[in-house]
Amino acid sequence: MSMSERLPIGPWCSARVACTHGAFARVRMLLALCLVTTLAGCGFHLRGAVNLPFPSLYVNVSNASQFGHELKRALRASDVRLTDNPKDAAATLSIMSELRERQILSLGGQGRVREYQLRYRVAYQVTDAKRVITPPTEIMLKRDISFNDAEVLAKESEEALLYRDMQLDAVQQLLRRLEAAGKAKL
Repeated sequence: MSMSERLPIGPWCSARVACTHGAFARVRMLLALCLVTTLAGCGFHLRGAVNLPFPSLYVNVSNASQFGHELKRALRASDVRLTDNPKDAAATLSIMSELRERQILSLGGQGRVREYQLRYRVAYQVTDAKRVITPPTEIMLKRDISFNDAEVLAKESEEALLYRDMQLDAVQQLLRRLEAAGKAKL
């Protein structure tokens, strides 16, 4: 028996493959449609831009702070006018503290550090001329990092990247909190 006798060859075979391919395409389209309607039905949507209720804002933060620089950049992107004088602003955002901490999580068999927990804390307060909009509040972010004595330079770079990531995350959290607090108080 030759190979051509074992395999079905003919016009009906290619039609069958095309029919199967078309059925799979319809099933994929139906699944995609179900996924889109499920996401729309559950209320999912992208975060989008932050809409702060303050037309102008004075930010009291050190000019040497990288966090302050990122915060001001994000506020400008959200169409808030930043002022140089607190009397000209609708509200004042005061960054009271910004701390980086590193705590030992675990030690190896010879007493060497194996893991650290990096913490980044930002304390802030929002006031206007008449009242405190947000009392002193703290944002605390944590990241765990493994440590190896043989890779000190690489781990220092990784630590710097993690702190940078936590700064950007803290800026976004602060903006979302400002948006929520301003809508609740105004």
